[in-house]
Amino acid sequence: MPEHPPLDLPDAPQLAANIAHFAQALRRAGVPASPDRLILATRAVAAAGFTDRADFFHALQAVFVQRPEHRATFAQLFRLYWRDPRYLEHMMAMLTPTVRGVQEERGPKPAEKRAAEALLDQPEQIPKDEEAAAEELQLDAAATASATETLRTLDFEQMSVAEMAVAKRMLARLRLPVAPLVSRRTQAAPAGRIDRRATLRAALRHGEIKALKYAKPRIRWPNLVALCDISGSMSSYSRALLHFLHAVANRQGQGWAEVHGFTFGTRLTNISRHLATRDVDAALAAAGAEAQDWEGGTRIGDALHAFNRDWSRRVLGQGAIVLLVTDGLDRGDADRLAFEARRLHLSARRVIWLNPLLRFDGFAPKAAGIRALLPHVDSLRAGHSIAALEGLADALSRPDDVGALDRLRR
Repeated sequence: MPEHPPLDLPDAPQLAANIAHFAQALRRAGVPASPDRLILATRAVAAAGFTDRADFFHALQAVFVQRPEHRATFAQLFRLYWRDPRYLEHMMAMLTPTVRGVQEERGPKPAEKRAAEALLDQPEQIPKDEEAAAEELQLDAAATASATETLRTLDFEQMSVAEMAVAKRMLARLRLPVAPLVSRRTQAAPAGRIDRRATLRAALRHGEIKALKYAKPRIRWPNLVALCDISGSMSSYSRALLHFLHAVANRQGQGWAEVHGFTFGTRLTNISRHLATRDVDAALAAAGAEAQDWEGGTRIGDALHAFNRDWSRRVLGQGAIVLLVTDGLDRGDADRLAFEARRLHLSARRVIWLNPLLRFDGFAPKAAGIRALLPHVDSLRAGHSIAALEGLADALSRPDDVGALDRLRR
């Protein structure tokens, strides 16, 4: 066994205890912080020192943050615990609706609610599903909304750890049916149109026409292709959609021929094989490990170019439907983005754009990337909540569905 040298703790005797309490808050917020990580964190702080806040932040982050999706939660917890005393008031105001003041100054940012619940040690409020609610006493709730209905319309980015766990179970039960496509190829049938070739072949075998042969058009199922933006502003929404796609890919009888998933931030990554894994946690963990650009920058035009060049002919056959999940905020060349979006639109049967920015009533296509994408999609819908994803079934069942396109194109 290797011997660990004695640790020279900082001068402040309470610092190690504070780091331990901070690690407990990380665990409650969903960030793995095992005891061995706590020891490493204490040693890292002892080595880096406690004189510079940036060094202290990065020392703890290097030890505790092992996955890209945990960065936002860690940053909010660090700010809440170590840096901003007034931030605690805002978190308490956000968790307690009766408190006013700081709560009204601004809305919660990503991962703030999870950070507040973890650090303030609030009990987990897990919404009850419909079956559990049916077993309780019947109360007059005509003027109230059920927890399930509230969770359906809650923004993915503002969900707590407990709410997200329930939301994932709800997403796993969602269905995304699709109508089959009628092919020009035919197959034998007891009735339908007369198959002249089959009739003549049978006549040659028997020497005469004893019976007419019939045929009907074959049906085939389209592919579902999802292109998910995993940049900093989109990671929560894309993660929820990938959880939904995993359920679609592993559910039999929904009609999809194949389900393909791609993530992009600064580069394009094919995660289709991970979606085929039966265990959803293992599937998303493997996908997150392969996509190294989680919560990074956004290069939509470059990602679409890579998809059109390397994957379009492979996965967009059979009348594929494309789900483009992005907010459209791209700093690249707008002309290049428009050109690649047009190529994608010509290759797919339908392109449905899920944009979480539609949750804002005053949303307008002012960004150059959004204006470049609008002419080359068939439907535009919000993708920020469970209710918004449920609307995908309507968009797929109605070929004339355009969502918010008419309003934004005026």
